[in-house]
Amino acid sequence: MAVSLQKGQKISLDKEAGTALTRIKMGLGWDVASTPKSGGFLGSLFGGGGSNDSIDLDASCIMFDASKQPIDAIWFGQLQSKDGSIVHTGDNRTGAGDGDDEVINVDLSRIPAHVQSLVFTVNSFTGQTFEKVANAFCRIVNAGNNSEVARYNLSAQGGHTALILAKIYRHNGEWKMHAIGEIASGRTFHDLMPAITPHA
Repeated sequence: MAVSLQKGQKISLDKEAGTALTRIKMGLGWDVASTPKSGGFLGSLFGGGGSNDSIDLDASCIMFDASKQPIDAIWFGQLQSKDGSIVHTGDNRTGAGDGDDEVINVDLSRIPAHVQSLVFTVNSFTGQTFEKVANAFCRIVNAGNNSEVARYNLSAQGGHTALILAKIYRHNGEWKMHAIGEIASGRTFHDLMPAITPHA
């Protein structure tokens, strides 16, 4: 049974998974919030409402060393880390469909030793605010058996265009997860770096 995280909560991934994790998936999902113009619930369900039915959210992962210096970034402009340990499955420009809309695969066993933390973010590249986003979540999945380890529901709707989601980090020889959930603004992770770095 996956743990449902609260903002600020920290967990051990291995303990929650019941096994030593080597490969995980960070999944991100969202829907377009229904508006009266789109015919309410049915409009959002069937994609009514013209040009505002899709939101291009972009998931990114930034790798940091122990000095909180960025080492590499995985995003729609670079879908794989230079060392090959992290791979982004590609950009979803609508949020349509059930389940994960974007997935970042992480091979924890291949993360270089000098990498201390991985910070995951999501941005609205088109500049639409999170007032237009509903049912957003991020989740950690054990890639070995596709079981969900932890889920963090992102209820923060508002005028921001980005969220600093979570951090996966090394602590006493194990990987832990910290649910951050801080709002921010920016179209790509580059814009967020001043807000991301304190959490690294």
